[in-house]
Order: sequence, then structure tokens, then C-alpha cells
Amino acid sequence: MAAPMELFCWAGGWGLPSVDLDSLAVLTYARFTGAPLKVHKITNPWRSPSGTLPALQTSHGEVISVPHKIITHLRKEKYNADYDLSARQGADTLAFMSLLEEKLLPVLIHTFWVDAKNYVEVTRKWYAEAMPFPLNFFLPGRMQRQYVERLQLLCGEHRPEEEEELEKELYQEARECLTLLSQRLGSQKFFFGDAPASLDAFVFSYLALLQQAKLPSGKLQAHLRGLHNLCAYCTHILSLYFPWEGAEVPPPRQTPANPETEEEPYRRRNQILSVLAGLAAMAGYALLSGIVSIHRAPPARAPRTRALGMAEEVEEE
Repeated sequence: MAAPMELFCWAGGWGLPSVDLDSLAVLTYARFTGAPLKVHKITNPWRSPSGTLPALQTSHGEVISVPHKIITHLRKEKYNADYDLSARQGADTLAFMSLLEEKLLPVLIHTFWVDAKNYVEVTRKWYAEAMPFPLNFFLPGRMQRQYVERLQLLCGEHRPEEEEELEKELYQEARECLTLLSQRLGSQKFFFGDAPASLDAFVFSYLALLQQAKLPSGKLQAHLRGLHNLCAYCTHILSLYFPWEGAEVPPPRQTPANPETEEEPYRRRNQILSVLAGLAAMAGYALLSGIVSIHRAPPARAPRTRALGMAEEVEEE
């Protein structure tokens, strides 16, 4: 009997099954199709077999970590939410997917990772509280830098004096995109009728994050809440496909009687890596800030074999 497919994704919060855009899209697609996945909702990406989230480990042991490729693999396994779509509807799916990535994704990144109030009070707060020590000290900041770089790739480099004008333009285009989605959905349950498709999984992941997060600076959120059919659409999908999920903060882990029998893979390896990374980060900070300085001293005479032994131990760790 083949091993089950396993999905590693970010845990839930804000009333959602996951707080991460890509993880939420993959989870939603899997629910739409009924794909038999063993889901690991985690708050430490190093516990994923790829070191990133989301990640799918197939029944053959292959690891896939790009959302579109994960969905493509599920389609190959006969879990295809677009099976009944016409050629015209397939073309519409591609067009709207491009619209989401071009018009909504930049503003979503800006809202959660660039806007100072939202980042400090919502985004960083959730990740810092959910992540284990010592990752919560440096991973949220690293993730923010990665998202800023992604935003620059999407929008291009701009001078500081142009940023305010660019922000106004991005938010205006995002509002127009939401209005277009609202008009396209109309009074339907889903974008192509009574059954969900892959487009619904992606649209829901974008909209649900905006709708559910309690943002102190919610310029685009206010516009979304004025589009009542899109809000009802998100609420319908949440209640139908995720009726018992989306705790605000992952519950504290209970220590099992025998830790070696815990089902979560790579647990001991990643605990060691987490501690080593934290120590390295703190040591680097101490050196860079001048708290600790290194003075070279004359080498002490010691047996050659002992030095070789220490080098071998470091390599093994």
C-alpha cells in the first residue's frame, strides 16, 4: 500500500485554516477536490521536508514546494477541480489568475508585510507568538525582507520619492480588480456556477485574508467589505469546507509520554537546527554590535590528533 500524500503548511489564525496565502490556496483546492492528504499545520518551516511552506510530499517520496506545481500534481492524481470546465472557462481561469497576481498580490504583500502598523500589530505579532523560540526572534524579519524583495520584482525598483504615488496607484488598481471580481461573480455560489474550481481556491485565499484579519490600516479591506457578494462568497466557503478550523493561535503543544513516538517527522533534527540557528544569530549580533570582541592569542601547543577530532565532530553536527 502506497504511503499517503502529506501536506505541510502554515497553521491557522484570524478565523482561517491558514494565515499564509499559498498554504490557504493549496488547502482550499485540496478540500474542493477531496484529495486524501495527511495535513501537518505547523509554525516552523524547518519542519517541512523542503524547509519551506507549503510543501507536498507525494506517495513516492517526492517533495513539491511551489503551489501551482502542488495543484498540478493533485490533478495528475485525478483530483481535478477544473475537470468539467469548458475551453472558454479554462481561458477565463488563466486570465483571472493573471489579474490576481498582477493587481491584488502586490497590494496584499504591501498590506501585510510593508505597511508598518499592520506588520507590527498583526503580521509580526502572529508569527512571533506562533513560532518556537528562538526562530521567533529572526524568522519574521527574514520573511518580511523576502516579501519586500518579491514586491520589488512585481513592481520594479522605484526612488523613495515615488513610493507614495506608486502606493496610491497600486491600491486603486486593486480596488478596480475587486470590483471586477464582484461583477464577475454576481449572484453565483462560485465563479463558474454551483461547483468550485481552481480559480475559486485562489480568489478565496486572497479575499479571505483581507476579510478576516483585524487590520489597523485597512484601506483595501474597507473596499472589500463594501462588496457584499464577495464577503458572502468567502463566508460560504469557510462554513462549507472549513467549518471547524481556524483557531486564532495554535494551541500549546502537549508533551507526549514517549516523544520518540510522535508522528511529526524530523522533530529531533529540527529542534537541534533551531537551537543552533538561534545561537548563531545571537553570536553574530553580539560580534556585530561590539558586545563581544575576538583577540588573537598565540596558539597553544596541543596534540595534533585532538584538533583533527574536533573538526570531525563539527562536520558531523
